Amino acid sequence: MAGHSKWANIKHKKGAADKKKAKVFSRITKEIFVAVKQGGSDPEMNPALRSCIVSAKAANMPNANVGKAIKKASGAENTANYEEVVYEGYGPDGIGIVVECLTDNRNRTAGEVRSIFDKNGGNMAGSGAVTWMFHKKAYFAVSGEWANEEKLMEVVLDAGAEDIEVNGDVAEIWAPVEAFEELSKAFENAGIKTDEATLSRRPENKIEIKDAGKAKKMLRLIEKFEDNEDVDAVHANFDIADEIMDQIDE
Repeated sequence: MAGHSKWANIKHKKGAADKKKAKVFSRITKEIFVAVKQGGSDPEMNPALRSCIVSAKAANMPNANVGKAIKKASGAENTANYEEVVYEGYGPDGIGIVVECLTDNRNRTAGEVRSIFDKNGGNMAGSGAVTWMFHKKAYFAVSGEWANEEKLMEVVLDAGAEDIEVNGDVAEIWAPVEAFEELSKAFENAGIKTDEATLSRRPENKIEIKDAGKAKKMLRLIEKFEDNEDVDAVHANFDIADEIMDQIDE
């Protein structure tokens, strides 16, 4: 169970910034609203809501905020009508991109996503053009002393993990969707704090970017998507060569 992914480290560095917290909390709150509307406010009876709560813990979202979101989502004052919409397209060098959104205005969001593609060297594609390149998986990210393959194997193998990728001080753990809850419990029981815990899309193959200019352009495109209020998650099938990553970090 080994691999090599610099994208994990990039996301970890970006996700750790304080300015990103408000966006992350807003995203999780929207996910809670959708989960409660579809399956009710009892986490024991609603797997989607349980997943939201795990993601909230990984993001250090205060329990009070989570409880407030669940209460509001289950109350009569919940007039929000978010729907899940997926957009697909390509970045530089034909890199596949999947943009998952939670929106209360599909037309607005479609226009904004298309604009981000057009203004940042990408182009939007039709439904099904890109999603086939990815597999839906349970995903966890761990940093620090636990970003160690041997240590993690002892914790996650019996809980259903399929693969561990370690890059620097960040480890990514991938598993079937149905193993999400079991792995969440395994991390909690072992006292391991996860930086991310969610259902994600893992690319079947990656395109390596070997040019610093193209790498910066790709990262800028991803960041523009992540800054959009309606965007819930962005997935892309690229990796960046070590020497190029070093140039970007300088």
